[in-house]
Amino acid sequence: MGRLLLIPFLCSLLLAGCGFQLRGSQALPETVNQVAVGSVRAHSPLARALLARLDVYDINGIRESELQSADSTVLVRILPESLERRLLSVYPTGQVAEYELIYGVKYVVQFPDAEAVSAYFEVLRDYQDDPDQVLAKSRELELVLQEMREEAADRIIRRLPSQAPRTMTVVE
Repeated sequence: MGRLLLIPFLCSLLLAGCGFQLRGSQALPETVNQVAVGSVRAHSPLARALLARLDVYDINGIRESELQSADSTVLVRILPESLERRLLSVYPTGQVAEYELIYGVKYVVQFPDAEAVSAYFEVLRDYQDDPDQVLAKSRELELVLQEMREEAADRIIRRLPSQAPRTMTVVE
């Protein structure tokens, strides 16, 4: 029994000793007090999702319009996102059976006293279409899109520390 507990302890000690850190475990620079979220489109669903997800990460998030001073605020500006559908399969009757949804996200991050950094990524999901259940499938599509927006917001937040200028001090 003692050996079974000793093996995981030694493995974790070895990983900690070599400097291993979980991906995304970086913190924002200590000079950053809050994140302001703006969008090119008024009432962008992704901007709203990003503000909601900042609370989950215990980061003070505000709208760009509420920004008082940019001295200690990171500005995240959401550019128009895109949604594409790519055909994956069809029924024998020729109707579409399955799509791949591609949610493209473009945004710009501006740290205090630094150049703006542009970024782009895609969130992918498979979506099965059933022509016999149109109402249920339209609601399911809305839920899938909301889930994709939340994943995109999480990605933006996790990327912030790596997009910070190297001259800024990072607290761990």
